[in-house]
Amino acid sequence: MKKLLISVAVSAALLSGCDGDDGTNGLTSLVATSTLEIGSEVCPAGGIQTDSGIDTNSNGVLDADEVTHTAHLCQPDQTPPDSSMVNTLPNTVENTWFKQAQGKLGASQGYATEAAKAKNVILFVGDGMGISTVTAARILEGQLKGMMGEENALSFGEFPFAGLAKTYNVDAQTPDSAGTMTAIMSGVKTDVGVIGVDEDIVRGDCATVSGNELVTALELAEIAGKSTGIVSTARITHATPAATYAKSADRNWEDVSDMPADALTAGCEDIASQLVNFEANLESRYAGLDVNGLEVAMGGGRRHFLPKDAAFNSSDAQSSTEGDRTDNRDLISEWKSLYPQGSYVMDQAGFDGINTETTSHLFGLFNESHMQYEADRNNDIAGEPSLREMTSKAIQVLDNNQEGYFLMVEAGRIDHGHHAGSAYSALTDTIEFAEAVKAAVDMSNAEETLIIVTADHGHVFTIAGYPKRGNPILGKVVAVGKDAPSLAKDDMPYTTLGYTNGRGMRDFGLETNADATYGKDNNNGRKDLLLVNTEQPGYHQEALIPTSSETHAGEDVGIYASGPGASLVTGTNEQSLLFHIMDYAAGLSAAADSVVE
Repeated sequence: MKKLLISVAVSAALLSGCDGDDGTNGLTSLVATSTLEIGSEVCPAGGIQTDSGIDTNSNGVLDADEVTHTAHLCQPDQTPPDSSMVNTLPNTVENTWFKQAQGKLGASQGYATEAAKAKNVILFVGDGMGISTVTAARILEGQLKGMMGEENALSFGEFPFAGLAKTYNVDAQTPDSAGTMTAIMSGVKTDVGVIGVDEDIVRGDCATVSGNELVTALELAEIAGKSTGIVSTARITHATPAATYAKSADRNWEDVSDMPADALTAGCEDIASQLVNFEANLESRYAGLDVNGLEVAMGGGRRHFLPKDAAFNSSDAQSSTEGDRTDNRDLISEWKSLYPQGSYVMDQAGFDGINTETTSHLFGLFNESHMQYEADRNNDIAGEPSLREMTSKAIQVLDNNQEGYFLMVEAGRIDHGHHAGSAYSALTDTIEFAEAVKAAVDMSNAEETLIIVTADHGHVFTIAGYPKRGNPILGKVVAVGKDAPSLAKDDMPYTTLGYTNGRGMRDFGLETNADATYGKDNNNGRKDLLLVNTEQPGYHQEALIPTSSETHAGEDVGIYASGPGASLVTGTNEQSLLFHIMDYAAGLSAAADSVVE
């Protein structure tokens, strides 16, 4: 937005210039503005075009062949974005959250600098990646590169457009991932703990699901003929990925063993089953609809797809009986029957062997539960791919469709690292997340791919004290001009990073599995860290308030965007606006509506 604001500032001058630096080149840079009439291809509702360049022939006029950059300030289109496909479901047309975000989108269109539509949409969600997490990860990545750290930039931090999202749920000041991701994917804020349904739902009551279901951006893309995919380092049935494809009165209904008897009797379907039956379920809602189903689904959570029978254990099963399902269904076998030209993989070797040119559908379940933390990934028995590798593979499969694709990528273990009180785990997973974003940028066409990077919520994670520039971000605070750690009023050193609540300080040395903290009693309050190496993977930061695990925070989170429609990301917004930006930029509702009568 900076360049656009500069264009507005100079528009009154019509033509302005400035001499080259210290006369070294003797050339003059010029800026010229012109009015775009209503009906313009670039700005249909009219606007201003600003051209800038170098007056190479010194005639005082910016000629066409001298223009090096053009920006547009478009008047907002007064016609509301077409969401007719979304409006076919009950409670959506009159839903306050949906209409409020839709109205904000209409106002934001006045800031748009491009008119092109996005062929592809990639949504990156750093689960729990609050502003302090982004800052600390940026510094850590820089320090790992040999820099002082603060000057570093994560890949998505260099995107041209950014804004903030308000994360609260309808019934909660500090949110959970189910409600926040439902808002991002459907344009409708909802309650804590429910997935793909609006606030009229009663959590845990199966009977209230019917009539309150929402349509997601991924479903619209599927109906519109695009390829669709989800990638996560969490269980693929966990709240964030589930909100792209499932409708559930409770986020915890990941398989039938998690559901109460009355929900099963009433006919509610568990989340794992909804993933495998995604194609059939979507087709059942609209007469005559024929879709291809999810082309890519990769993550953890194998236990929710297998019967509770040791005979179905995978080769790297960590439990005596890997599966949790009590209905004796083998959903992996069911998926294979549905997609005989597809590939199911469960380890690194299988992943590496995928032929992305011939594989129609890809289903990867790389762990019994969540995938490993990035720092702990090499300890996986069978080996598992990184988030960067999964993102790259997903794009290769999805990009075979000439109609484009919709891909959601979640770094789910950022959240889990924070819950465990391990800044090291959360930050190294954030760095890997940034690498996955970079891979997507490198593999996609910037002129036809909208990439949005955001978080569902933050954490009570702080960057404190007055450490000097370049001080190790995982280390103890050392003040400017000093070499020894600063001491608090209790005469003990303290770290830059900390948590308001959680399980408290741990000194596990080189342990890379942050979840090791859950086998110990809480250790809250101040501890003497003088002889503790706080930069090792196994160090968990101090936490003031004792809780069973560290909690989410209620602050706003960042939104970073590039590609067609990215300029709609500006200011502070309801989280539900993200759906409308993706929908508008890629024309999802309009395309889906042309398919379904």
